[in-house]
Order: sequence, then structure tokens, then C-alpha cells
Amino acid sequence: MSDTRTDNISASNQSAFRNKVTLGLLAAVLGCIGAHWWYLKRPYAWLVTILSVALMIIASQQTRWFENPAFFLLFIPTLDGFIEALVWCLMSDDRFDAKLNPGLTREHPSRWGPVLIAVFTLLIGTVLLMFGIAMVVIYVWDLLGWLEGFNLNPD
Repeated sequence: MSDTRTDNISASNQSAFRNKVTLGLLAAVLGCIGAHWWYLKRPYAWLVTILSVALMIIASQQTRWFENPAFFLLFIPTLDGFIEALVWCLMSDDRFDAKLNPGLTREHPSRWGPVLIAVFTLLIGTVLLMFGIAMVVIYVWDLLGWLEGFNLNPD
């Protein structure tokens, strides 16, 4: 009887095998809407998705969507996705499988896929982070009056 139960558990988990490359891509590319949370079947994944979509809609209603505070709030789940992509992709296969695929065996090592996703994530994440910091600095300096005399918006 215990053999049947073990077979059922392993058969049901076999379809839920988590792949590092898939998880890394979801976190890096669609992390802003929490796609990797859905893949990991985390609770409250729907909340991240709804919040991110609402922020996107609010930001898109403005003429200058990239200067809207909602757009900057959207950086939080986006950066979280980049950080999680790095963490999951650079984690060793043994540790990754122990956390997300307990009792399942990996057919072959993950090799270069996760490393390339980590490099892509660092590149894009750094560019977006620098853009966000620059926009916040310009916004604050403009409010403080430090940019008087500079024409930042040529017509």
C-alpha cells in the first residue's frame, strides 16, 4: 500500500518539475507582473499581477507616462524579478532541486542557459536601475529648483 502511495506522489510531482531556465526567463522578462510567482505557485501571485497591471494602466493615462509616480512604483516588482532571476539562475542545481523539485531527479545539468539569463538580467536590470535613479534625481532636483535655467524638455 505504501508503494502505491509513493508512486502516486512521484507521478503527480513529475508534472510539476521546475526548470531553472524557464523560471529565470519568467522572472527576468515578466517579473514585473509576477509571472515567476505563478510558475512557482506562490500564494498571492494574483496580487502582484493585479497591482502591476493597475500601475501600468495608471502610468499610461498620463501624457508623460515615464514621469508618473505609478511608473516608478512599477520598478519595485520589476527589480524584484531581476533579483530573483539572478538568485534562481546562479543557484546550484542540487540546491535548486532540493528547494523546488524535492524527490525528483534532474536528467542533465542546466549548463549555460541559467548563466546566460543571469548575464542578460544583469545587463537589462542595470540599465533600468540607472534610468530609474536618473529620473528620480532629475525630478527631485527640478522640484528643489536646482535645474532652473536648464531646458530639459525642448519643444
